[in-house]
Amino acid sequence: MVLLPAFLDGLARSVSLKKGKYIPEDEDGGGEIAKSLMKDAKKNLTLLGSSGFVKSETSKRFTSICSNRGEKGINQDRAIVWEEFGCQEDITFCGMFDGHGPWGHVITKRVKKLFPSSLLCQWQQTLASLSLSPECFSPFDIWKQSCLKTFSLIDLDLKIHPSIDSYCSGCTALTAVLQGDHLVVANAGDSRAVIATTSDDGSGLVPVQLSVDFKPNIPGISPKAFPYLTVKVFRWKDSIQLELTIVEIVRGVKERRKSAKRLVERAMMLWRRKRRSIAMDDISALCLFFHPS
Repeated sequence: MVLLPAFLDGLARSVSLKKGKYIPEDEDGGGEIAKSLMKDAKKNLTLLGSSGFVKSETSKRFTSICSNRGEKGINQDRAIVWEEFGCQEDITFCGMFDGHGPWGHVITKRVKKLFPSSLLCQWQQTLASLSLSPECFSPFDIWKQSCLKTFSLIDLDLKIHPSIDSYCSGCTALTAVLQGDHLVVANAGDSRAVIATTSDDGSGLVPVQLSVDFKPNIPGISPKAFPYLTVKVFRWKDSIQLELTIVEIVRGVKERRKSAKRLVERAMMLWRRKRRSIAMDDISALCLFFHPS
């Protein structure tokens, strides 16, 4: 089990909600430390919140992001990737948020800002609460509890925020945490995660959908239920490589930094071909490669 360095023990301190904002109990609280780590990650180029790519010096992973504004106004999509999440070399965090409604762009911006630091705090708090018997809990159990708490806290933050009207607006939240050889996917909404794995006969790559789309018209989904949230864990063989959405398109891109852009361009082309009468939506993609080229 990977534990945070001793100087991050402050992350285990409780975080409260006051006046619609996350406020640590004191100036040295976990929330402030997490925010400081995010700033350092931006300076070290291991955190990306816009179109581009991330390849840290110590990680063998590679991440590409691309977002294109549609024809409906402000781009309500937001994506983020944080390699060496919380100063842990073997952990990568990814998030994709698709806003809807008149306040969708405001909500996705806030969720993107709050989610990584909040998840980091909840993860450390969960580790601290299990410190007496860590061998009884798998990394998946720890991340599942952390994700559930984070989704609930952010949902509450949006409900009580004095400057955000979330009654008819919101966003999807698709997050993935890659720790060692474990991939934990938590999803609320209808953004989608896909993994590319080798076929049974070893002849090529095949796509496997990791997340479940949550829509009111899906059998068994109650429109009144909240949160629409599933958390799953996956393990993979050494030959598996993570590619999102259309596997063959990503596979055919020679430069990995262009993989997300190529997916978005293909999606735009298909939209124009099949939905000419409908204004194009915002289209975004995030590609995370597990292994070096």
